[in-house]
Amino acid sequence: MNGKKGSVEIKIPPISKEKISDSNRIYVDGVDFSCKSFISSVWEFCKEDVDRVTFSLKVGLAVLIVSLLILCRDPYRVFGTNIIWSILTVAIMFEYTVGATFNRGFNRALGSLLAGVMAIAIAQIALSTGQVAEPIIIGFSIFIVGTVTSFMKLWPSLVPYEYGFRVMLFTYCLIIVSGYRMGSPFRTAMDRLYSIAIGGIVAVSVNLLIFPIWAGEQLHKELVNNFASVADALEECVRKYLQDDGSEQPEFTKTVMDDFPDEPAYRKCRSTLNSAAKFETLANSAKWEPPHGRFNHFFYPWSEYVKVGAVLRYCAYEVMAIHGVLHSEIQAPYNLRITFQKEIQEASSTAAELVRYLGQNIDNMQWSLKSCLLKRVHVSTERLQRAIDMHSYLLTSDNSSIPQTKLDHAMSSTLADLDPKLLEQNLDPPNQLPGSTVTLQVESYHETMRKQSRRQYSWPSREVDAFEDDRGFNKDSIPKMQALESTTNLSLATFTSLLIEFVARLNHLVEAVDELSNMAKFKHCNA
Repeated sequence: MNGKKGSVEIKIPPISKEKISDSNRIYVDGVDFSCKSFISSVWEFCKEDVDRVTFSLKVGLAVLIVSLLILCRDPYRVFGTNIIWSILTVAIMFEYTVGATFNRGFNRALGSLLAGVMAIAIAQIALSTGQVAEPIIIGFSIFIVGTVTSFMKLWPSLVPYEYGFRVMLFTYCLIIVSGYRMGSPFRTAMDRLYSIAIGGIVAVSVNLLIFPIWAGEQLHKELVNNFASVADALEECVRKYLQDDGSEQPEFTKTVMDDFPDEPAYRKCRSTLNSAAKFETLANSAKWEPPHGRFNHFFYPWSEYVKVGAVLRYCAYEVMAIHGVLHSEIQAPYNLRITFQKEIQEASSTAAELVRYLGQNIDNMQWSLKSCLLKRVHVSTERLQRAIDMHSYLLTSDNSSIPQTKLDHAMSSTLADLDPKLLEQNLDPPNQLPGSTVTLQVESYHETMRKQSRRQYSWPSREVDAFEDDRGFNKDSIPKMQALESTTNLSLATFTSLLIEFVARLNHLVEAVDELSNMAKFKHCNA
C-alpha cells in the first residue's frame, strides 16, 4: 500500500447504478435476467409444442386425484398411509405419450407383482427357521435379488425392461424389510400392491382419456418433416453453390468445427441426423398403444418407420457432404461451375421433388409412385453424368493442349443458357457482331485460376507473396498453379459425384417406403 515494496493495492470499483437490481430486473455477472424476458422465453417454449402444457396439466390432475384419497377423511380410513405408494406410482409412471405410459406401467406392474410374490415366499421361509436365522436369510435374499436384477437389466435383450428390474429390486427390499419389522409380510405386500394398482389405474386413465398424446402420431409427423427437411436442404446447398462466385471463402476454423448454426440447410440436416434415438424411443412407445385415429389396426409396423428413417438419414449424410464441399476452402472457379449449371439444377430439383413426393405419400398414408417422376430423376442424373464425361477436359490440370475453340464453345453454350445480361457482359465490345457471328470474349480459364491463386493456393488458406502481383509471377510458380488448378477442378467433380450418389440413395428410399406402405396397408393408387 502507498507504493511501498511488498504492498498489495486493492481497488474497489464504484457501485454502478445499472448493477443495482430493481423489483423486476436482476443482474448476474453483467447478464440481465428480467421477468419480461423469462416470461417471453416460457411463452415461446409453450408455443413450439402445445402438448407440453397439456402433459403438465394432466400430471397435476392425476396427482391431485390420488392425493384426494389422503386429504378426504373417509378414503383415508380405508386405505391409510399406504396410499402414499399411489402418489409415487403416478409420479413415476406418468409419461409424455400414451405408449410410454403403458410401457412404464407394464414394467412397474410386473416388477411389483414378482417382487411381492418373492417377498412373501422368502418371508415365510425365514419365519419358519427361527429368530436367529431369519435376519440372515432375509439379508442374503436381498443380496441375491439385488445382484440378479442388476445383472439381468444389463442383458441386451432385456434392456427395454430395465425399469421393471429396478422396480422389482426396491419393491422387494421395502416389502421384506418392513414386513420383518411389522411381523406381517403378507399384509404389507398386499397393501403395497393395491396402492400401486390404484396409482397405475389413475395414471393410465388420465393419460388415455384426457387429450391423449400418441407416440405413433408423433413418429409419423417427425418422419414426414424429415423428408421435407432433406429436400429443402439439398436445394439450398445447390442454390448457394451455383450463386456463389467464390470471392469470399469461410474461415478454416469454421469449416473444421462444422459450426453453421445460422444456415437453414445445416439446421435441417442436423435435425434429421439426430433423429435416430428419437425414432427408436417413439417406435418402442407406439408398440404399446391401442389402435387409434388413422392407425386403426393392431400390430401396426412401427419398426418400418425406423427403417425408413434410417435410409433417409443416409440421404441426409450425402447432403451434409455436399454442404461440406460448399464450405470448403478450395472451390472450383465460378465460370467452370456454371458450365454445368443446367444439369446440376435439373438433377437436384427432380431429386428434391421425389423426396417431397415420398413424404406426402407417407403423410396421406397412400402409395402412388409416379413412374414418370422416378424416370425424370434417373434421366437428369444420366444427363449430368454425360455432361461431366463430355467436358472432362475442363476438369484436368493440363488444359494447354485443348483447342481454344472447344473451350470457347463449351463456355459460350453455357452462357447462352444464362441471363441475357450475363451474356452481354461477356461481349467485347457490347453487342458487337462482326461478320454476322457473335464473338464472346470469355475470360481465359488459366487467367481465372491465376487470380484465384493470388488469393490462395494451399489449404488451409494463406497469403502467398509470389502471387500478389504480376511481377512476382515466374516459371517456378507454374507447377503450384497447376496443382491448385487440378485440386479446384476436383472440387466440382466431388460436388457432382455426391449429387449423383444422393440420387442413387433414393432408389433404396423408394424401396423402403414401398415396404412400409405394404405392411401398414396404405391405400394404393394408380399414378
